[in-house]
Amino acid sequence: MKIKAQTAMVLNLDKCIGCHTCSIPCKNVWTNRKGAEYMWFNNVECKPGIGYPKKWENQDIHRGGWHLKNAKLELKAGGKLHKGLNIFHNPDLPTIDDYYEPWSYDYDKLINSPKRRHQPSIRPRSQLTGDHIKLKWGPNWEDDLAGLSETGGGDINFQRLDVSLYLQFRNVFMFYLPRLCEHCLNPACVASCPSGALYKRDEDGIVLVDQERCRGWRYCVSGCPYKKVYFNWKTGRAEKCIFCYPRIEAGLTTLCAHTCVGRIRYVGIFLYDADRIPQAASAASPTDVYPAHLDMLLDPSDGEIRKAAAAEGIAHNVLEAAVRSPVFKLAKSWRLALPLHPEYRTLPMVWYIPPLSPIQAQAEPDREMDLIDRLRIPITYLANMLTAGDETPVRMALKRLSAIRSHMRALRIEGKDNGSFLEDVGLSIEQAEQIYRLLALAPYAERFVLPTATREEPSIHMNQGCCGFAEST
Repeated sequence: MKIKAQTAMVLNLDKCIGCHTCSIPCKNVWTNRKGAEYMWFNNVECKPGIGYPKKWENQDIHRGGWHLKNAKLELKAGGKLHKGLNIFHNPDLPTIDDYYEPWSYDYDKLINSPKRRHQPSIRPRSQLTGDHIKLKWGPNWEDDLAGLSETGGGDINFQRLDVSLYLQFRNVFMFYLPRLCEHCLNPACVASCPSGALYKRDEDGIVLVDQERCRGWRYCVSGCPYKKVYFNWKTGRAEKCIFCYPRIEAGLTTLCAHTCVGRIRYVGIFLYDADRIPQAASAASPTDVYPAHLDMLLDPSDGEIRKAAAAEGIAHNVLEAAVRSPVFKLAKSWRLALPLHPEYRTLPMVWYIPPLSPIQAQAEPDREMDLIDRLRIPITYLANMLTAGDETPVRMALKRLSAIRSHMRALRIEGKDNGSFLEDVGLSIEQAEQIYRLLALAPYAERFVLPTATREEPSIHMNQGCCGFAEST
């Protein structure tokens, strides 16, 4: 057993209001330079929809992630031979139109326009070519279901569902999906890079790009199934979400989590057995990947685990942070959070609590738990997105959320303690109160539990300014 520490995030989709407050500070801080105009390390998508870039979830098109070939784990886009033969033309690379051609406006025309009878107008101008363009797509073109009648059929999460039925006005549903780099345990972007520029940090598992080694082959872009690695057309280098590691090293949370209006994000530490990564990623069935992934996560409160972790060199403050970690409680202890598309076999470490939604048909009072199957958002849709189609974990997470809601309603409004809701889903009253506090009332210190960096050689401050983005030439 080889124990490692991983910085991870959980997002509660039941509370996301789609305000994009998480995206803006990330954009302003990390991608405010030439060549990065189209990059959104963090973006918020509306579901259903095909997302940003277009159809990023359809790996029959983009061929990202891993798959099993002859019972052996391989990159879906092919290995070294395939990449060597296509190194000057990557057939799986998304085009700029799949993202969007970034644009600005001739604002000077508004400011310097002479006095005239009608208000002056301005046209969008491409930030790539400088020419006027006609807007056809954007990073959140489907916001609040805009254009869903045209793009909805391309959402692969409708698998095993009648798409046309859910595009009707009376049956349509919507929720927001914030996305960032998953900082996977088995990252396909790292394995896809011919120059070895992408790497996973040993101390916290954050996946980064070595700008000096990057040669702009862009196989990391096509290899990432979540399409969260980008190519800077100005510098010729790859760029991606860095999980705000300068803040993480200081014990502070990421910008997207810190600024979140809905307080939907939780950041903490997982301990996991690195020796079990090949076994989990190579699970025979896509639906077996999530349970195998979950089994890799170790209980930091276990004395034997703590001894083994300390023997592996994991610092005491990291172990203490892992014990108080909100992400471990939400993902492993309470089974409320689920990974995004585990069938890609990258073992992602940004997990999601599925959203509850209004019921479409009432049930008998004594069969309130049946309402889970009557929610407006189909269980099958959520399962296709979070558990490779296995509905059992999704249904259990939603039942537990619903049971806690019913329990707290009975306690606060009716003044009685009705534990029957909780017994049906395997929760105690104490656990329900802990979940309620974390999801509804928890302050900053409980939602973000991060240790400060423990590296001594070389000093973090000595490295300041030496590991950033390469300057354009």
